[in-house]
Amino acid sequence: MINVKWIVLGIALLMYALVIAFQEKKVFFTTGAAVLVLLLGTILPGAIFRPPVGYSGTYRLYALLYSLTDSVNWNVLMIYIGSMVIAALFIYSKVPARIADAIVAGCSNTGVAIVAILAMTGIISIFVENVATVLVMAPIALALCKKLKLSPVNFMVGLSVMSNLEGTATLVGDPPSMIFASYAGYNFNDFFFHDGRLSIFFIVQTGMLAGCIFFYAFFAKVGKNKLDFDKTQVISWLPFVLLLTMIFGLAAISFIPTEAKYLSGLFVFSLGMIGLLWYKLIQKNSRKDTLEMIKGLDWETIGFLIGIFIVIGAIQQTGLLEDFARFLAGLTGGSKLAGFFIILLVSVVISGFVDNVPYIIAMLPVAATLATNMGLKAELYMFALLIGSCLGGNLTPFGASANIVSMGILKKEGYPMSFAGWLKLGVPFTLITTAAAGVVLWLLWA
Repeated sequence: MINVKWIVLGIALLMYALVIAFQEKKVFFTTGAAVLVLLLGTILPGAIFRPPVGYSGTYRLYALLYSLTDSVNWNVLMIYIGSMVIAALFIYSKVPARIADAIVAGCSNTGVAIVAILAMTGIISIFVENVATVLVMAPIALALCKKLKLSPVNFMVGLSVMSNLEGTATLVGDPPSMIFASYAGYNFNDFFFHDGRLSIFFIVQTGMLAGCIFFYAFFAKVGKNKLDFDKTQVISWLPFVLLLTMIFGLAAISFIPTEAKYLSGLFVFSLGMIGLLWYKLIQKNSRKDTLEMIKGLDWETIGFLIGIFIVIGAIQQTGLLEDFARFLAGLTGGSKLAGFFIILLVSVVISGFVDNVPYIIAMLPVAATLATNMGLKAELYMFALLIGSCLGGNLTPFGASANIVSMGILKKEGYPMSFAGWLKLGVPFTLITTAAAGVVLWLLWA
């Protein structure tokens, strides 16, 4: 039988190279790579997708079924689609702007209010996609800066990096956390407590606290006077209710002993559909407006994830990830601290320049296998991977989509920002928040 391990690796490496070089066409490259490995798996039966003992169907049928069922996590995708709809409606409702107004009114001075708004941005990003969070908060930041006659550059960068930081704190925060949950078998509650220990949510909050202290140095002396804002008129509180229902519903489902692996996905997806019906029928928005909202969702990431799930499934089936884990184990010399630093720092650097989603999908099994082979809790290295890759996106202006959006808003407002300008803020923020979260992770899980 032909060993296609290296062919699969070549397809994956080419896919990653093209995704990095041509970000705007990444979905075409992941889809193309998925089609290639599927064809290879059917042309050479059993070479990639090996059916279990007792399987009575054909090899070709198994390759297709494995790719579309076991490789692709439809539960995660349904959660992502449903939460995207709820997030879009949450923005439409203007509830976030109303909450920000209340924060400004409740703070002792405008400098503290800016830091509080940045903290609020992080909190919203726990449940809403990062780019959407930045788009919600940007008008508030720009309006406040105009009243203070202050450059909005540091404020806008702050919105981006705080949203990126909190994106991995919960199951619904961002695709990397959903991918992690899919691989590790985590439910919503496991992000808070797992195996009798504080989990990734609380580790990320350490970085959040460090980030707030970092920005306090920039903004505490901006203004000593309170500013009065006209309270934003909320369109409806229903999207906020849907958001809370999603959060508490996912928490409740985590306690249900069931083998229905699509239950949480169907729940969130259904909430999203209820929200869409409300938007169209109760709010009486036109069919065109409803379709525009649907088309405006991040469908590219959905297609991207499906393709990359299939490719990584093929890589796992061929044993390449185990080979890479053994290679990393050789680099660490058996030291768990060396392994921890390698995963954490390499993840920060790589995610500062490339999309962290394919990197996390490829590296999660490697990190888990490496930790297990060294007799460690898999979470120690998997959490290090999550922290490094998500916080590392703050390193450069193109390390995360939210950063690119903020750069575009600043340019439109007449404050174009250079690569070096971003680094002055992004590098220290990334190092401080990553170090804080990393120390707490080590103390809890080493």
